[in-house]
Amino acid sequence: MIHKLTLSAIACAAVITAAAQQPVMSSSLREVTVTGRRPMKDIGVTKTVFDSLALRDNLANSMADVLAYNSSVFVKSYGRATLSTVAFRGTSPSHTQVSWNGMKINSPMLGMTDFSTIPAFFIDNAQLLHGSSSVTETGGGLGGMVRLATIPDAGEGFNAQYVQGIGSFSTFDEFLRFGYGNEKWQISTRALYSSSPNDYEYTNHDIKKNIYDSDGNIIGQYHPKEKNRNGSFKDLHVLQEAYYNTLHGDRFGLSAWYFNSNRELPLITTDYSDVSKIENRQKESTFRGIVSWSRIRSGWKTGVRAGYLHTGMDYDYKRDAGAGVLSPITASRSRVNTVYAQGEGEYTPSRNWFLTANLSFYHHMVESRDLYPAATADGRMIYGYDKCRPELSAAISAKWQPYDRIGVSAVIREEMNGRTWAAPIPALYIDYILWRPANITAKASVTRNYRFPSLNDLYFLPGGNPSLKNESGVSYDAGLNFTAGKSSVFSTSGSVTWFDSYIDNWIIWLPTAKGFFSPRNIRRVHSYGVEVKVDMALVPHKDWFVDISGSYSWTPSINHGDKVSEADRSVGKQLPYVPLHSASIAGRVTWRGWALGYKWCFYSRRHTMSSNDITITGSLPAYLMNNASLEKHLDFKPVGLQLKLNINNLFNEDYVSVLSRPMPGINFEFFIGITPKFTCNDKNDEINY
Repeated sequence: MIHKLTLSAIACAAVITAAAQQPVMSSSLREVTVTGRRPMKDIGVTKTVFDSLALRDNLANSMADVLAYNSSVFVKSYGRATLSTVAFRGTSPSHTQVSWNGMKINSPMLGMTDFSTIPAFFIDNAQLLHGSSSVTETGGGLGGMVRLATIPDAGEGFNAQYVQGIGSFSTFDEFLRFGYGNEKWQISTRALYSSSPNDYEYTNHDIKKNIYDSDGNIIGQYHPKEKNRNGSFKDLHVLQEAYYNTLHGDRFGLSAWYFNSNRELPLITTDYSDVSKIENRQKESTFRGIVSWSRIRSGWKTGVRAGYLHTGMDYDYKRDAGAGVLSPITASRSRVNTVYAQGEGEYTPSRNWFLTANLSFYHHMVESRDLYPAATADGRMIYGYDKCRPELSAAISAKWQPYDRIGVSAVIREEMNGRTWAAPIPALYIDYILWRPANITAKASVTRNYRFPSLNDLYFLPGGNPSLKNESGVSYDAGLNFTAGKSSVFSTSGSVTWFDSYIDNWIIWLPTAKGFFSPRNIRRVHSYGVEVKVDMALVPHKDWFVDISGSYSWTPSINHGDKVSEADRSVGKQLPYVPLHSASIAGRVTWRGWALGYKWCFYSRRHTMSSNDITITGSLPAYLMNNASLEKHLDFKPVGLQLKLNINNLFNEDYVSVLSRPMPGINFEFFIGITPKFTCNDKNDEINY
């Protein structure tokens, strides 16, 4: 029996649902499902699903911000419009698989994804698949997977919206969306442009200046205030989508996403160069395109996708060699072209069985060049590498629910990378409903997974290591889920999960005696811990709505590597840049078109050295981050207006996420959203802008 408790059906829906339609300040209510029989697709899967409130809380959000404040994963960020990576459960960013509309978008060069280049406004559905759950989608996710998607706009007729954001440090964000929909067609165009000098002020804790008395004696010291130097950025995103539904079970889709950026790379706090005598700049141009077809019939579904991904990245580093002329030191050029194809099918032979199969193929063509090569010890000139690599992944799975209370799922996956086949990747999941009234479900899983080295791991010059072994891991999960509600006033859901992973041949880049870094395998890393997630929704009065979510993660990630001598002090220590504790809270109170939001996140101390030495540069102190927002929706006959004020770093926290990369103090951004009303009737006036 399935019972649904939909809080958006209560008296405050007329106000809140209107807000949920708007990208600037969506106040979407969470739909809570209390069920004694889990959907077959979810058997064994540990996942976090983000609602539209988290994804569209404000225009300036990238997916890095969304994940930092609404999940237990670790987001390592260099600041806005700079590299931001995501890691699960004490693993590294390269152990996180990322897909967009079914196509993996991890860089074949680096093995990771920069989440600062993914605006939350371009994502309509986001899910985290923790640990072994990622095997249901792909291999290589030793920590987990981030699954991103855009979906057709369900609206009828024309719709449009323009949003202007103005913030601290002369920051400007502009968003424009047009759409059209009818019974068969859904067409959408989105564009986003962001720019800023990004010259925020910070305290430089890597410098001390003396205070002198009138006699020239030093009587004290202080850390000077400085501005972020060489940190400007200009980002442009355009997303075009078109979907066609034949109304006879067939659906066709097209998604095309273009991204262009021109970013300066900020100087670190220990670089005292004159910014007028230096250029440190990265330019990127990326295109992602996917066409799809799916067919749904009674008891089965099939679909195919094909895609193309191109990324061109130019990095230039120049310094003044004299007479005001900037001389190039580094001028690297990389071009990545990927073609993609996938077929998948689902079959439900009976109420108790659900069978799936999928096959995906990627062919990466990568060229990495430096226009100013370096000479090796034997006199050869290093220019870069030019490689092609095919990837193939195939899987079949069976989910069986012999009784309403129990579900069992098994997956077997096979992967090929280049000419190398991994051993089969098996996964086994089991769920059991302990108590129906609160849908308390016990779950457990076990899997073995593999990840192939990235192209830079193997071929980067200087330092690439073609002898690297594949990383392999065994993961165990066990936990409890619950979902409960009481009439239309209160609902809550949550989970607690214990995980335990052993990863062999972990790849880590370490300095060499020749002055550059090179990757090598560590024999074993043991990552284990606990993840907790809780969501609550409360309607104390017909005009009020309260929405709160929180998460906590405890993630020891211990190097049990190759102890060759007593001098190797990294064995038995926490891996660098893996916080032992992390937590987040996001809350929102809505009343009659007003909404007050609050976000908080915490990361414990992170070590920068494998020996875990507590020195000035060996570790980064723990920090708290607090953001707040206030918004108001105004409804007029021709248009809807949305006003929002964001206050970031509310208490002016002085912190760093990465060594020598200071973050901004308290800052503000104000948004104005305009949504024309193309259709008007009494019902729409109540709930839609």
